[in-house]
Amino acid sequence: MKIEILGGTSPRLYKLVAPLVMSAAVLRQNNNYPYKTSARHEWLVGLDDDGKTVRGFFPIERREGYFYLNNYYVPADAAEELLQAFIKEAITKYATIGPLVAVVHTRHVPVFLEKGFQPEREWKLYVKMRYGKNEAEKKPYETEVKPKDDESDGKTS
Repeated sequence: MKIEILGGTSPRLYKLVAPLVMSAAVLRQNNNYPYKTSARHEWLVGLDDDGKTVRGFFPIERREGYFYLNNYYVPADAAEELLQAFIKEAITKYATIGPLVAVVHTRHVPVFLEKGFQPEREWKLYVKMRYGKNEAEKKPYETEVKPKDDESDGKTS
């Protein structure tokens, strides 16, 4: 399998993923939630060696301060293999720029944990997970500590 990275409004993206995103079975696997894209998205598309057959996809949206992974598709019979490849590619390409935040199907949480993602919030069908640190966590805070009046040494000047 090779992974091709396509812009969110690329004609090639539409041609490749349209049969999947309009498939009733694929939509059911995504809990009937529609797939969406924009100019802020890049899609990691897993292709067979022929370059034409889509095995799965992993959309990533650039948001302020982080990259948002949501509404991905991997078939059940190859889920772990494809997720491993997509996550590795996402970490390599995006994690050096900013943190990755993913909304993950509960059945796929072990794969994301294995790759270093940490859970932030759990719902019934999904878990919000993060790889990397917030910008605020990266910057050291400089604070001035002033003693309170009751903490003075009692000396007068």
